[in-house]
Amino acid sequence: MTDRPDAVFDLGLQAERTALAWQRTALAVAIGALVAGRLAVPVFGAGSLAVAVLGVVGAVVVLVVSRRRYRAVHQSLRARGDLAAVRSAGAPIAALAGVGLLVALLALAFVLLR
Repeated sequence: MTDRPDAVFDLGLQAERTALAWQRTALAVAIGALVAGRLAVPVFGAGSLAVAVLGVVGAVVVLVVSRRRYRAVHQSLRARGDLAAVRSAGAPIAALAGVGLLVALLALAFVLLR
């Protein structure tokens, strides 16, 4: 290990790749929520835009929680060499599941009410 606090822990960059995957996931969820909300406007009116905004807010929550987790993982690996100080990954997974459920319910209502 080096003495620089911003240096990576390993050459495989597993933690960094995982953080990037969460960023891509949050971006995809935000875009999916916006598109689903826009497509549902003729059926549901302005209420679908509110649901789309909730989906985007959920995607931002996923992004913030995943970045916070990456920082904790990075600090734990640099300081201790293991992940014993890091909590489980339940928060970003739960936030993503909530957003996915919201978009799925919007899609189901769109199909049933059309």
